[in-house]
Amino acid sequence: MTIQNAFKYLISLAIAGGLLWFTFQQSHLDAADLWAKISAADYRWVLVSAVLTFVAHWSRAERWRVLLEPVVPQRPNSIDATASVLTGYLANLALPRAGEVARCGTLYRLSGVPVNVSFGTVVAERLFDVLMLLILLGVTFLLEFDRLSEFFISFLGDKLPKGTSGSGILMLAGAVVIGLGLLGWFLFKRYQKALGQHPLYQKVSTFLSGLLDGLLSVRKLRKPGLFLFHTVLIWVLYYLMSYTLFFAMPATADLGPLAGLTILVVGSLGMAAPTPGGIGSFHLLVGQVALLYGLTSQDGQVLATFIHGVSTIMIIILGVLSLLVVLFRRNKVTHTQDVLDDPRSINVAR
Repeated sequence: MTIQNAFKYLISLAIAGGLLWFTFQQSHLDAADLWAKISAADYRWVLVSAVLTFVAHWSRAERWRVLLEPVVPQRPNSIDATASVLTGYLANLALPRAGEVARCGTLYRLSGVPVNVSFGTVVAERLFDVLMLLILLGVTFLLEFDRLSEFFISFLGDKLPKGTSGSGILMLAGAVVIGLGLLGWFLFKRYQKALGQHPLYQKVSTFLSGLLDGLLSVRKLRKPGLFLFHTVLIWVLYYLMSYTLFFAMPATADLGPLAGLTILVVGSLGMAAPTPGGIGSFHLLVGQVALLYGLTSQDGQVLATFIHGVSTIMIIILGVLSLLVVLFRRNKVTHTQDVLDDPRSINVAR
């Protein structure tokens, strides 16, 4: 790890720690109360969530195999792909955004798929995940407009003028986005030639071109229906993973399906923040949005910590098991190759 990367990681940890401290201070929840409520949970629902978690990661691996099929001579088997995906999630807990590289590197060691090829497919599937999240965000806004507008008003606090409504926020946000877009387009057209000579512009342009190519690579799929099936299945399972945990505690057992959808979307935004495993950002956003469904500040924070904790523990368990699978599979491949390379094995075969 370079000094620059170590510095970035320390900043990420500091942000996570600061957000976590802030959320617990705001909710006035101490460690004893948190542990008492979590330890009293019905862990049969945790088991259900754990099974759904494994199936979701398996489905992600199967979707990855569908993406790899047209670009590699022989696509990896399900075990290798699933182990690579879980190893990547484990790496993300330690270093944000390191999971994609670890995932592709693991697949190369197991199946010999070149990293640059597999990484392109990972970019493609991430783009479809972003598209799914945007769709879910739009659906959630339509179904829970009043609650979400209230959430943003309370979250922004006194930064907005008094009496600002939810529709006012959306109109203001839309005007700002349109204004910035027009300004950016004007500046781009005016200084396009000068920008074209700048190394940073060339890198960004190449990167965006690669993203577009990755997104359009779905046209080469031999089984587009299977790809779309797993894309939908992944997000349905993500929803159920957190929603089933509502029933584990009395304070959240009566929350409805729409609460689960809202928490899925807001929690996904929190997980996308540059903190290790979404620590702090997930707790802050989910804890705040839980207030909209009648939970107290303490119960909202317990729910956020419970969902995040179960997810993190599952990633650690499945990730460590995947590392063992990687070591076993790699040793097996190495042993087989040694036997094939040994001239004595040829004589025996004869």
